[in-house]
Amino acid sequence: MLPCPDLIELPKQLRHPAVRDLAWVLLAPPLLTHCPWPQRHPLTASVWLEQPALLADWLKRQDQQPAALEEWLKQSSVRRLGLYYERLWQFALHGAPDIDVLAANLPIRQQGHTLGEMDMLLRDAQGVHHLELAIKLYLGQPQLSGTEHADWLGPGSHDRLDLKLDHLGQHQLQLSRTPQAQAALEQLQISQPQASLWLGGYLFYPWQQDYQAPSGNNPQHLYGRWIHQQQWPQFARQNRGHWQPLPRHNWLALAQVPAAQLYSAEQFQKWWDDLDLSLHAQLLVRLQPGHDGYWTETERLFVLHDHWPQLNPQRPKP
Repeated sequence: MLPCPDLIELPKQLRHPAVRDLAWVLLAPPLLTHCPWPQRHPLTASVWLEQPALLADWLKRQDQQPAALEEWLKQSSVRRLGLYYERLWQFALHGAPDIDVLAANLPIRQQGHTLGEMDMLLRDAQGVHHLELAIKLYLGQPQLSGTEHADWLGPGSHDRLDLKLDHLGQHQLQLSRTPQAQAALEQLQISQPQASLWLGGYLFYPWQQDYQAPSGNNPQHLYGRWIHQQQWPQFARQNRGHWQPLPRHNWLALAQVPAAQLYSAEQFQKWWDDLDLSLHAQLLVRLQPGHDGYWTETERLFVLHDHWPQLNPQRPKP
């Protein structure tokens, strides 16, 4: 289940990091094919999916002239990966020739208390839609099978695939149906939008364990592996190549690193010696030489503290 299989190689041709992330957002497959709640790609009714060449041309223009995207991202906080993901979707949907964005991050309140926000309200050829957008990276918990949604946990140990799906379906998608939402919807001349979600991201499988994908998974989902910190020497011996850390804000699209920014062996060792995984998990990528002086990601690997997921003293808020 790929939104535009003809464009699968396009992100590798783009050089601006934010534009490459933009392309990833639009083209990456969802984690699940069969979802407990309605799932809909935001461009389902757009000519961009019917004629992928038009989308490719638009993305290439953004790569050549990224100022508009850069300015858009500066207008709102994108420090969290989920907020960055939403802003990229908003930029694309505003740019789509046959989609009207009616609202984004619309708060629903009751007596001064915010019940929640609707990520996107848009109108296309198939009607008016309330969309909830989510980007997630889940790791298979050790000693489990992987088949259950509850087997998949976020690197911070506080988020789980089954809980996220329940929250999206039972809370977020229901917002547009609540009496409290009616006043906000009436101002936009909307009666009852169709509610659906889109869940993108990666699944990371435990190294050296026979592990299954979760039920309903998309066979084409993006994936990597994960290890505990003490496993790194053995893993590195068996998986040789150029590995280096990937900053959190670059976790969306496959990494492209200029040759001048490659870590030396000494730089990597110093980074490893200073590593404190009790605070945050770290994502490594294996790189190989590509085109035009760039090295391209061929694999990604989470490294976690040795007691994950049982102990995580710095557990962030959901």
